[in-house]
Amino acid sequence: MDGLMEFKTEDGALVVVEGVTDASGSRLVSRGGRPAQAARTFEASLDGVRAAAESALRVFRDGSLRPDSVELEFGVKLVAETSAVIAKGAAEGHLLVRLSWSPSGSAPEGAAPAS
Repeated sequence: MDGLMEFKTEDGALVVVEGVTDASGSRLVSRGGRPAQAARTFEASLDGVRAAAESALRVFRDGSLRPDSVELEFGVKLVAETSAVIAKGAAEGHLLVRLSWSPSGSAPEGAAPAS
């Protein structure tokens, strides 16, 4: 199968991902039908996505909104040479954010309570 990339986790487990590209968009080639080997661990490849999620959560948790829960959904694209990037979705970048408040919780400053 074309475009397979094999990542190792920090504890030595193998994760095989389909459709991995490098920064130039070229296809991966490996010998003997085996997946190409990633240059970084699976966890290290996701470090940038983790930092983006932490930053986004900080933005939505701090300030006047104060939701009871925050859900973030990232489309993640693994890049063979470097790491992971937030993938394109229907728009330019894929990031879905859901904020929710419980009925017993207080509404954000300046917002009308839900009826």
